[in-house]
Amino acid sequence: MFIPDKTIKRRQAGISLVELIMFIIIVSVGIAGILSVMNVTTKSSADPMQRKQALSIAESLLEEIQLQPFTYCDPTDANVATATGAFVGPGGCDAVAEGSGAELTQSRYPPDPFNNVNDYSGFSMAGIRGLDNVAITGLENYTATVMIANSAVGTVPADASLRIDVRVVSGATVDVTLTGYRMRYAPNAGL
Repeated sequence: MFIPDKTIKRRQAGISLVELIMFIIIVSVGIAGILSVMNVTTKSSADPMQRKQALSIAESLLEEIQLQPFTYCDPTDANVATATGAFVGPGGCDAVAEGSGAELTQSRYPPDPFNNVNDYSGFSMAGIRGLDNVAITGLENYTATVMIANSAVGTVPADASLRIDVRVVSGATVDVTLTGYRMRYAPNAGL
């Protein structure tokens, strides 16, 4: 006959409610942390092809702008090669001093295309187009904007140097900005 000993402790047969709640809280915090890291990772990892296309668009537009003249006068002005300042009169432009932004009739496209770096200031296009104003298939979802401002670079004063920012965006995941500089090299600018 077995007589139970009251000094033997009884073993626990399961987990308590407090332990269960603590387990659920710890696992939930861990899962939330992992999911937030995955969310940040997937949000910032755009399709490589879209990023490469945006970078190519920005590089192309920046190069197009930097290859334009940066002179005191409009490139069609008679004194463009001899002007010493952006003004009309003796020593300056004959009729058209170059300012920031395009002249009234100009656009990036024919018949009167941009002919100076400053003309691109504030330019934007939704859906990428070639210089012939024809939409490029597959690039309809991209937007390109250009900001141009005077900016001193080293010993080159701000009035003789432009900072060019080209920004290309596609959706919420691709946003590329390239910055370039263009220095004035008019013959009589003293640079």
